[in-house]
Amino acid sequence: MNGDPPDILIAEDNAEHAQLALHAFKRHRLKNQIHVVGDGRQALDFMFCKGAYEDRVRPAGGELILLDLGLPEIGGLEVLGKLKANPETKSVPVVMLTASNIGNDIKESFRLGADAYIVKPVTFQAFFDAVAQTGIGWALVR
Repeated sequence: MNGDPPDILIAEDNAEHAQLALHAFKRHRLKNQIHVVGDGRQALDFMFCKGAYEDRVRPAGGELILLDLGLPEIGGLEVLGKLKANPETKSVPVVMLTASNIGNDIKESFRLGADAYIVKPVTFQAFFDAVAQTGIGWALVR
């Protein structure tokens, strides 16, 4: 990794939730490049530089994914499984940011390799604290 901050991908089908996250990042003056996609297929295309993202170059500074569980097209757990099963993306930190507090969703997320699991709604400070506790706090660059 070089000195560039990692890109952040927000995979969130609820436009209001995505806007709240973007607003929180802006308010806290994060320098990360932030991308938003609305479904699981777009998230995978983005991460694997396919489809509409075939010209995208993966950033030298790395990536961090905020992944909603209930995405259309391809669900969050399936996206997580595909990312963690691929050698190119398995080390990319994934934070499950979802409304589900169901025990099975939490267990399955961690079994598939999630780095953190945060139940919405969440304040930016709670999010920042949770990410810092996972050891991936480096990803949020102010």
